[in-house]
Amino acid sequence: MQHSTDMSFAGSALNSAVPSDAAVMVLRTLEASGLEAWIVGGWVRDALMGASGHDIDICCSGSWGESAAALRGAGISVIESGIKFGGITAVVGGERIEVTAYRLDGFYTDGRHPEDVQRASCVEDDLARRDFTVNAMAWHPERGLLDRYDGRGDLERRQIRAVGEPRRRFEEDALRMLRAVRFACRLDFSMDAATAMALASCAPLLDQVARERVGIELEGILVTRRGGDALVRYPEVMCAAIPELAAARGFDQHTKYHAFDVYEHVARVLTVAGELSSFRIDGGDPNTPVSASLMWAALLHDIAKPQTFTLDDRGRGHFYGHPERGEVMAKTIMRRLSCGNDLIRDATLLIRYHDQPLRPQRVDLLHMMQRFSAPGVDTARLMGELFDLKRADTLGKAPSCFYYVDEIERMREMCRELMANHEAFSIKTLALTGGDLIARGMTPGPHVGAALKRALEATIVGTVANDKAALLEFLGL
Repeated sequence: MQHSTDMSFAGSALNSAVPSDAAVMVLRTLEASGLEAWIVGGWVRDALMGASGHDIDICCSGSWGESAAALRGAGISVIESGIKFGGITAVVGGERIEVTAYRLDGFYTDGRHPEDVQRASCVEDDLARRDFTVNAMAWHPERGLLDRYDGRGDLERRQIRAVGEPRRRFEEDALRMLRAVRFACRLDFSMDAATAMALASCAPLLDQVARERVGIELEGILVTRRGGDALVRYPEVMCAAIPELAAARGFDQHTKYHAFDVYEHVARVLTVAGELSSFRIDGGDPNTPVSASLMWAALLHDIAKPQTFTLDDRGRGHFYGHPERGEVMAKTIMRRLSCGNDLIRDATLLIRYHDQPLRPQRVDLLHMMQRFSAPGVDTARLMGELFDLKRADTLGKAPSCFYYVDEIERMREMCRELMANHEAFSIKTLALTGGDLIARGMTPGPHVGAALKRALEATIVGTVANDKAALLEFLGL
């Protein structure tokens, strides 16, 4: 057991990170009632890494009832949020502090949840049940750091290591495998050798986990921008999470345009897409969080290639129809993983059109913008993501294809100019409405919509300007 009391923990700071006043109030209130309490989990880990802002969790020697009574007695609001597992939520000034009793997990029979939860007598026993060493540390403003499993050392070594026997940890809760990958990607850490071996051998256990939980962890991996690393380093786990990916491993594309098999290509596209994830056509902040729709599209853009592969008489590979088939497969996969409807819509639109020939010409770009103008779709954002996906896809091919990057960037700039100039690409962006047509004597009905579509196509091809008077004249009104 390690109790650090060096000067870095003097006062109420851990590595210069100071817990919130609300957390300190909860901690002090619990201890004033005779209980023992520690700050645990992500806040401790992030503080040791020089970061801050993670939600604060507190572990306490009292039962949930004892903790709730102590807090309520001090006028602190309590939500009985997880009493089945010994947890409550204290609310101080709008800040929520999770408070959980020391506990030991019973036997795991479903590969996800313990049959029962028992009170533990000390914080050391509670830490022993946790998943990874970097998450199995506790800190107290006066007692300092409690680090039984050298989590601080693993932070310095930049590695994820399971607490105790890795295989046992994953057999207890199979979702921990995806959590391990997510932490490794988020922190840009490697995996301890024994933990990595257990990941590969235990990957089939993911079948026991609810698909919704798998989807949440997968998205957590993708938005780290290091999904490509996850595919390369932990293929067994990623293919267990999305079985359709397995067919891509080692799948030779038999074409001069690709230097890598389908799986390696997807990994490279994910990596590049992560770097291009900030959409700048609208002047957005380059530090904007990564787009989930772009990351899912990058992951699944070639998911149908193995199913659509044909070989011609000269030994050249073709994947006719793979974007359209990929759109269908991606919808099935993302629905299975309980992704949101808007996310599915945006990601599958990108997949459907990622391989569509596109030239830096006004008409081509406006027609593509038209395809991305369905209700609820952010056309500007999605067009930017299409260019990001096309660029990433190009850079994941053979070097002979890289010339297309310059054209992609020309198209990105042209698209920005088209939007800035208020060019019409949808009925909504047309300088003419159905009301305008009816005011000019047109009878309400389907022909109003048909007239607007004719006017829109005329503006797209350049026959008439996107101007109300000009459009009315074009329609003979």
